[in-house]
Amino acid sequence: VVAEGQNVSVNGVAVPQGRPYLHKGLGVTWPGEWVAVASSLGLRVAWDRHLAVTVTAEPELRGATWGLCGTYTDDPADDFVLPDGDIATFAAAFGNAWKVP
Repeated sequence: VVAEGQNVSVNGVAVPQGRPYLHKGLGVTWPGEWVAVASSLGLRVAWDRHLAVTVTAEPELRGATWGLCGTYTDDPADDFVLPDGDIATFAAAFGNAWKVP
């Protein structure tokens, strides 16, 4: 899923603004001014189309997430695990380590 400005696409196919999209366990909805993407895997990402992003994970994923979602263990000490398993000291270093080329 790629979201830029007012445009959202899934696998290169544009999703018309305001129209719900559902395909192979992935749904896109437009609640108010936000865009929300929900996966049958139990993750939901909502974006205000500007700067704010929220990620919600189902309780069944507790301890089974990685990357920018953190480890979802309720232990702040392991929130910033880097791809190599080390712990980042700063949030910026953590975020930059997970950039996709």
